[in-house]
Amino acid sequence: MDEVIETAGRRERRVRLLPARVVVYFLLAMALFTDCGYRGVWAALTAGLPGPSVPDPSTAALRQARRRLGTAPLALLFDRLRGPLGTADTLGVFWRGLRLVAWDGTCLEVADSPANVAHFTRHGVRTTRPAGYPQVRLTALVECGTRAVIDAVFGPLRHKELPQAHDLLPALKPGMLLLADRGYDGFEAIRDAAATGTDLLWRVQAGRLLPVIHPLPDGTHLTLITDRRSGDRLARWLHRGRITPPPSRRSPCA
Repeated sequence: MDEVIETAGRRERRVRLLPARVVVYFLLAMALFTDCGYRGVWAALTAGLPGPSVPDPSTAALRQARRRLGTAPLALLFDRLRGPLGTADTLGVFWRGLRLVAWDGTCLEVADSPANVAHFTRHGVRTTRPAGYPQVRLTALVECGTRAVIDAVFGPLRHKELPQAHDLLPALKPGMLLLADRGYDGFEAIRDAAATGTDLLWRVQAGRLLPVIHPLPDGTHLTLITDRRSGDRLARWLHRGRITPPPSRRSPCA
């Protein structure tokens, strides 16, 4: 904790009621006690400490301390701590020697401040009433079994899940088995994820053509994943009763 504060240049120059390292713990507690205001989070954070020596800051003091700290220490702390945690003995982490990981996206509400509205915008509504809080789109890569966050990206709602997932590709490594839902079913996404050396286990959309190129003894088969243009050609080829893909497309990639 002290190391990231020093690196970020946020070490206080004078003795304060709320030193930087305490403010970092306070911000981490905010993620645990999301239904509490500043004072409620502080009370939960200090509940086990002995009485009179514990500071009792006001909401304004906590808000000012948060602004003074900034975001850099938290970004550095996340970068230091992120990554897989499970071992071979951890339940649900490995399957046949492959580390199970998954990525998915979600939306989170943020404070209704002018700066947040300007950057993240409000989500669309179908009525004439104002929309709710501005929202952040978050896409995270996590380790199954431990739920440890390996990497994450976030941005305004206009940033879609597929481009955000592309930013997570450097975190994928050989020896992983990546799970994903059908929202990530796209030729470029599958191609780029496979190029990292990670094995993939993804749901695909119902309309995707998956021709049988080569049956396997366990009842599965090798198939071909194509881009949209080649997919149209493949559909016409199969419509003519052909079993194998066109000659120029006979190298299975999935």
